[in-house]
Amino acid sequence: MYFKRTIAAIATSACVMSGLLFSPVPAFAQATTVQQQTVSIIPQPVKLTQQSGSFALNKDTKIFVDPKNDELRKIGEYLAKNIKDMTGVQPKVEQKAPAQGSSNYLHLTLNTPVDTLGAEGYTLNVTSDNIILAAKEPHGLFLGTQTVRQLLPAQPTKAPVSIPALEVVDKPRYQWRGMHLDVARHFFPVEFVKQYIDYLAMHKMNTFHWHLTEDQGWRIEIKKYPELTKVGAWRDGTLIGHYSDQPHKFTNERYGGFYTQEQIKDVVKYAQERYITVVPEIEMPGHAVAALTTYPHLSCTGGPFEVEKKWGVFDDIFCAGNEQTFTFLEDVMTEVLALFPSKIVHIGGDEAPKTRWKECPKCQKRIKDEGLKDEHELQSYFIQRMEKFLNAKGRTIIGWDEILEGGLAPNALVMSWRGTEGGIAAAKQKHYVVMTPSSHVYFDYYQGEPSLEPTAIGGLVTLEKVYSFEPTPAELTADEKKYILGAQANLWTEYIPSTDHVEYMVFPRISALSEVLWTPAAQKNWNDFQTRMQQQYKRYDHLGVNYARSTFNVKQNITVDPAQGVATVSLATDAKGPKIYYTLDGSEPTTSSKAYTAPFQLSNTATIKAASFDEKGKMLGKVSSRDVNQHKAFAHSVELKNAPHRNYTAAGGLTLVDGQLASNSFTNGQWLGFLGDDFEAVIDLKEKKPVNRITSSYLQTKNDGIQLPAQVEFAVSKNGKKYKTVKVVTELTDKPGVFKEVLTAELPGTKARYIKVTAKNPMPGTEQDRRKAWIFTDEIVVE
Repeated sequence: MYFKRTIAAIATSACVMSGLLFSPVPAFAQATTVQQQTVSIIPQPVKLTQQSGSFALNKDTKIFVDPKNDELRKIGEYLAKNIKDMTGVQPKVEQKAPAQGSSNYLHLTLNTPVDTLGAEGYTLNVTSDNIILAAKEPHGLFLGTQTVRQLLPAQPTKAPVSIPALEVVDKPRYQWRGMHLDVARHFFPVEFVKQYIDYLAMHKMNTFHWHLTEDQGWRIEIKKYPELTKVGAWRDGTLIGHYSDQPHKFTNERYGGFYTQEQIKDVVKYAQERYITVVPEIEMPGHAVAALTTYPHLSCTGGPFEVEKKWGVFDDIFCAGNEQTFTFLEDVMTEVLALFPSKIVHIGGDEAPKTRWKECPKCQKRIKDEGLKDEHELQSYFIQRMEKFLNAKGRTIIGWDEILEGGLAPNALVMSWRGTEGGIAAAKQKHYVVMTPSSHVYFDYYQGEPSLEPTAIGGLVTLEKVYSFEPTPAELTADEKKYILGAQANLWTEYIPSTDHVEYMVFPRISALSEVLWTPAAQKNWNDFQTRMQQQYKRYDHLGVNYARSTFNVKQNITVDPAQGVATVSLATDAKGPKIYYTLDGSEPTTSSKAYTAPFQLSNTATIKAASFDEKGKMLGKVSSRDVNQHKAFAHSVELKNAPHRNYTAAGGLTLVDGQLASNSFTNGQWLGFLGDDFEAVIDLKEKKPVNRITSSYLQTKNDGIQLPAQVEFAVSKNGKKYKTVKVVTELTDKPGVFKEVLTAELPGTKARYIKVTAKNPMPGTEQDRRKAWIFTDEIVVE
């Protein structure tokens, strides 16, 4: 899963972990009264009707559950504990029906008045006398308790608490509502895994995808193969910094860990008590270097190998021509199935290079003996063979969308991560699908301006982008849409070494995802969600969650009007409520700076710095900064010889003269990208002007196919027909890593109206050609 995530997005900016904000759990508030709480529930229920009045909690309040049902008793005790944590009131749980005509109780019952809510639906009726929580199944009752929890104060209090009167009729939109956690790149202790499950439960999620094996570590005890955890669970170091940093550097510390089978049973039981299914993932045939280090005879070459210290995709995978490979994997999966009752198991299937298979006599013999067309069909054979084994054990496989290549296994589910195309293809073949496109739900991506965030793999998935996610593609017919089970977010942990950092990347985006997966699409409302998040942040504070404050950082949107030759600046945050203050001279903003009230125009070159503040004057996020250089070509017309690639159009030619320099992140929407084409731009200055210097910038990140041009030529003209070349650059920087090459042509005393910059693609070709390069360019500065 690493390589294409890196292609989708590359990290550019670093921030030390000590810079992450952390909120300790506050003490009980000392207020003497608590006003009726504003109803603020995430995810938004299907139907919520507020009534007059409220239910007052007190020391005599009881929780009644249906008699002779220990499962309901446990749910009642779970709710009672949460009520005590927030109010100091400990309701007594009794297994009996409340007496007729009595009051001052909460009743949890399976006698639901609505029979169309399914196993996870519930109704909640709060009056001044009592609270009735009803569902068809215990799972629905448990989910209803999460709603009750959000009707309590967001912060603990000893003051009297009243729950607002209301009526809720609720059920989830999707049946698969999940979160993923990669514990192989970095390992996390059992207690944190349980906490992670609690986070899922409070967001009404029902699936925990546990990624247990990788090139960098094998994390599950297999008793038949004890060497897997003695050898495969440990590596001799870990990559320092980002993969794009060259040369690579590593720690010298042995790193690793694994879960015993008893620990896994404990986690599974813990999840079951919270109505969450744990779906294990054992990667095959790729991402298997940790296993091959332990048992090199299962590879095509015989090794030797070492557990990987860096991230990426590696050529050495399980040998598909070796019968011992399947014996090993069947033995492993037999033990895995004994630990995980989930009817669905994940077998990976992604990023399995065919290099070794093409060179392997055993694999080539397998292709010939089985009548397969090529190595892609060999992967399909591999997956289908494992599917038959698991189907015989009563289980269903799910795999990443690469399992579509070479032919989909008959009963397989598909997890669509490379966009939604794989999911669409699978649904059209009547296979069930879980949507998890990297564009919207990869929580290892940056969630704010990279320069203000800790190092991530790349990309940009903001809170608003998560909220905008629609799991069911419009391209599907009504019948095909039935095959979309739901969605999940993935958290790959190459750059996430600690539990605090996990929380930082998950929160608050998990709240947006929960509403995507629960609430009917027509009822979603971004502005209302922002309002409800104000209470949710307070809940995070109480839990001590190290959530990202990226939503409080100010987003600067600068648009250029060529007709008027001006830039208009809009400032906003993804969080609702903060006040924004800004400066234009590069000084740090304070509450004494100019308050932002509406978009404004820039008349001169400026360095805009902005930040958000609460009502007490405390800065809530970090200071965002943007330079706007109104140079001689600013806001002038630009003609492009070749159109940029559809994925990297930014603002078209205007991107080159909008006064803004792009960062080193090619996914930030500030670069023009050309795939296989040359770049040529002509700027019209409208009249002949003195031109002393022309500057043009290009990005290189070879891991993503983005290369510096083979040649860059600067030319000027007075009439737009006859051009004079003023500089040709043929020797550009040749070094690894991610960097921006800034090229300058000095031409003092020159007058010109037209500026032409041409960059030759080092590997030209059509979009269908395999060997072709990207050219990425941004501002052309004319001085």
